[in-house]
Amino acid sequence: MPDVADYITPNEPTWCPGCGNHRIWEAMKRALSQLDMETHDWSHVWGVGCHGNGADFLRAQGFHSLHGRSLPVATGISLANPDIKVIVEAGDGDGYGLGLGHFVHTARRNIDLAYIVHNNQIYGLTTGQASPTSEHLMPSVSTPAGVLEQPVNPVGLALSEGATFVARGFAGDVDHLTDLFVQAISHNGFALVDVFQPCVTWNKVNTFKWFRDRVYKLEETDHDASDIDKAFDLSMSTFHDLVCTPDECKVPIGVFYLEEGVPTYNDGVPAAHEPLWKCAVEPRDVRALIEDLK
Repeated sequence: MPDVADYITPNEPTWCPGCGNHRIWEAMKRALSQLDMETHDWSHVWGVGCHGNGADFLRAQGFHSLHGRSLPVATGISLANPDIKVIVEAGDGDGYGLGLGHFVHTARRNIDLAYIVHNNQIYGLTTGQASPTSEHLMPSVSTPAGVLEQPVNPVGLALSEGATFVARGFAGDVDHLTDLFVQAISHNGFALVDVFQPCVTWNKVNTFKWFRDRVYKLEETDHDASDIDKAFDLSMSTFHDLVCTPDECKVPIGVFYLEEGVPTYNDGVPAAHEPLWKCAVEPRDVRALIEDLK
């Protein structure tokens, strides 16, 4: 079994000290080790944002894509090579802003990949603008009087569009987050893990303490992960008052919904079962064709 250290590159992480990205990175390495994943067993795709720096720190065969475009790239990899798992990491601005349309369509197609979103509820890389998941009325450099919109509900969106594994994690609990990653990567179909990842530099509201005072684990309740209606009701915990006390608002983490045995988009694409690159063909002399094109 590969050790956690086997997934580390020589590059030192450049995230801010205390950033939740460090803990997500640690949970991912632990999950890959527990799943006995060698570098040829999976492909990793990152979007653009603070999370995307992880492309320099995780030893993987991967692709650092354009802003908001990680899911189309991952879909192509998943369809082109059925022998590997595809893991995607995105940010809340990256995945729920510019990439929101891709998120919806990837979920409804049930593409076989694991989607890990670093949700710090702020644009961290570009110095603290409000993001699609910033709390209502939260002040930021781009909304000094407070955010006017309600935040995007990624868990609810994933449920409504057909995702077959929907979970939420917290970067402050690496052991729990590791288990969620193991489940998401092992799942056959589209798996979302929305991770609350406090930004220690720009988000002074949703801090580690803020979450620790409010999170609770669904696994420690009577929640039935096969009940999509209950899962959707719980997803509305995304919306709460900016100044709510720990007694007034609680934030569930864990597996909201799980459905096994649902056909994936990959199952319906014949080329995904026998991709052309795997088909044995006789070598062909193309020099005559090239001459004709001159």
